[in-house]
Amino acid sequence: MPATTPVAQDFVPYATAAIDFHRALNIPTGPLVASRAELDSLHEHLVALHGLLDAHAQRTAALLPAEGDHLKAARTRLWQAADHLHAAYHASPRPGSGEVPGPEACRARRPEGAPELSICRRHQETAQLVRRRTTPADLHAPFTGLVRR
Repeated sequence: MPATTPVAQDFVPYATAAIDFHRALNIPTGPLVASRAELDSLHEHLVALHGLLDAHAQRTAALLPAEGDHLKAARTRLWQAADHLHAAYHASPRPGSGEVPGPEACRARRPEGAPELSICRRHQETAQLVRRRTTPADLHAPFTGLVRR
């Protein structure tokens, strides 16, 4: 009888179920706009997914270039989504005052201080990885790169 190696627990389905459960519980009765806390949590989730896809893309590309291309394209799209979430966070109403920052405040990219700065720290740390793994052309292209068949 061949020896079997134990497979590491796959937690991704649980994370997906948790997001679906969160949406079902909180969105129908929630506020009309996403809160900053919600946007921060979603950003954190996308950055974690970006890291997971980055690890898969790096390991796979050397062995299966076509699959690696697809994983790299998915990783780039996740970064673009995280970048938009970061921008949405800074454009959303501030807690307490409900004040919505003006366009000039968003363009100036002024940090708002802790704890709100945690999303910016996470975003900047991930941006360093993105700059090492992708080119500016990849990030701004309507198509995320060559996909082999």
